[in-house]
Amino acid sequence: MVTGGWLIVIFLIAIAILLITIIKFKVNAFIALLVTTIGTGLMVRMPVSDISKVIGNGFGNTLGSIGVIIGLGVMLGRFLYESGGIEVIADTFLKRFNGSKSRIAVAMAGFITGIPVFGDVVHIMYAPMVRVISKKTKVSIVSLCCATVCATVATGAMVIPTPNPMAVAENLQLDYGVFFLYAALAGLFGTIVGGLGYGRFLDWQDRKNHHEYAFEDIEDFEKESRTSTAGRKVPGFGVAVSILLVPIMLILFGSFGPMILPEGGTLVKILNFVGDKNIAMLIGVIYAALVSLPYLQKPVGDVMNDAAGQVGLVLLITGSGGAFGKMLQSTGIADFIATSLSQFHIPVLVLCFIIAQILRCAQGSTGVALITTSSMFAPLIAASGISPVLCGIAICAGGIGLSLPNDSGFWAINRFYKISVEDTIRAWTIGGFITGVAALVFVCILSVFQAHLPGLL
Repeated sequence: MVTGGWLIVIFLIAIAILLITIIKFKVNAFIALLVTTIGTGLMVRMPVSDISKVIGNGFGNTLGSIGVIIGLGVMLGRFLYESGGIEVIADTFLKRFNGSKSRIAVAMAGFITGIPVFGDVVHIMYAPMVRVISKKTKVSIVSLCCATVCATVATGAMVIPTPNPMAVAENLQLDYGVFFLYAALAGLFGTIVGGLGYGRFLDWQDRKNHHEYAFEDIEDFEKESRTSTAGRKVPGFGVAVSILLVPIMLILFGSFGPMILPEGGTLVKILNFVGDKNIAMLIGVIYAALVSLPYLQKPVGDVMNDAAGQVGLVLLITGSGGAFGKMLQSTGIADFIATSLSQFHIPVLVLCFIIAQILRCAQGSTGVALITTSSMFAPLIAASGISPVLCGIAICAGGIGLSLPNDSGFWAINRFYKISVEDTIRAWTIGGFITGVAALVFVCILSVFQAHLPGLL
């Protein structure tokens, strides 16, 4: 097989193939990743029989590790959505933070519901609410949009059990509880800086420039307000949040409990079992189904079937990303790139962020960027002396910002919030970039104290 410097050339060609198939020919990311994986194997002169084995092993190992938790995570989010829990969470924050503080309300709602629920679903639910708030409070809709989408993308790209960070955690063999805790803190810091801080600047800028938005008359405008929970029984705020917290707390107990309890004790064994990612998510889904039952407008089985319909493509893309990562490792490309890049003396955390950011910007998909980067950098991270958890968070932070028109999410924001392309760039592209950089800064600060923080080394 090919060795040496040609491996870099082949890698660049492989990335070019991936970008061209996705951007130019609009090929689905699942097919594009498989084509790129096969092409990479052929270019390094790997035997054809070995190419199929690498793809099968990479695909199977990835889904074997996280396929169950992705499926259960989507079901959990579906129960939260169908029960009306998403809107209950939003309404509660809006009652607490109204008027000029409405940015905090939409950011907190987006941050929490962005963990178990797909971003597009959150935007569909919250965009009418954001427009109503903007009209009533006179706060710039671009500012409110920025706060909402930055919070949502921060947790969607960084916090498990969302599929993309799950793939990063699996590729780097991270402890899920530790990864969740520090990623959530980094995402929260990014949201405060990018969503709230920069969002406030956007509001000031629009007020200064007298930036007006042509809303419909108030009667038509109010029709945009959410009506799906009107006249129906919905869960309380505590119940809605508990749907999300039950599996997360079990995973956290399973990760940190053994650190402080006597080794080998019965309680430790119980925590290790219920804190396992698959068991914790299964318990979470069962709990979600039971507490949501009085509030559902369709049978529990139908809710689960709807979730299964959502998860199919996610699993295919995740699995094909795992196959591409396995090919990079099997051909020696990942090791060679890691060794070569280490000679430039760029901090590993910054390097992880930059590569993920470049891939995100180039082809639009956060998932492709995170899976590819984490697969490629696994050897370098293992030998760097930097906490793999922090490296994983840095990769996730790189997958947040610089969303351009080649990203379907860009047009989802533009369409749902009914803002111009220019304002979409201000709120989503730039806001997301600031959020990601802020999260990276937080990770770099944590790295200074990694020897003293639990679970990082």
